Amino acid sequence: MIRNALLALIPASLLLAAPAAAQEQTILPGYWDVTNKVSAIISQTKTEKRCITPAEVSKFVMGPSNRHYKCDYPTRVFKDGKIRLKGNCATKNGSQAALEATGTYSPTTFTMNAKISTTYAGVPLSGLATTTAKRISDTCPAAPPAS
Repeated sequence: MIRNALLALIPASLLLAAPAAAQEQTILPGYWDVTNKVSAIISQTKTEKRCITPAEVSKFVMGPSNRHYKCDYPTRVFKDGKIRLKGNCATKNGSQAALEATGTYSPTTFTMNAKISTTYAGVPLSGLATTTAKRISDTCPAAPPAS
């Protein structure tokens, strides 16, 4: 239960905040291999291959808030291959977590490490989350035909 409360505040792939206004080119669209690891009470790792379209680049790098949480980042820097984010996320039920992330990016790679701090029933909890991604192709595989 505590783990789930903390995980609810950790975006699945460190997609950390609503897309910002135009940023410098960060990553190239294409087919990406993405690994997300969360270490909070227990560790969980998920790897997926995913298509990132030109319209989704900012969303992937800067991340969406979603129906589970909303994040605000007063510090949001993506410049010269370096990433720095600092802010807070909140769930609909009011649970809050502070998040601080750093990382690097190139047109074909992306790495971000985040420290998350929250409390559950008055007990301080912390966790680490890492996203690593590598572009594996300029183009995405064709979608399977609908059945």
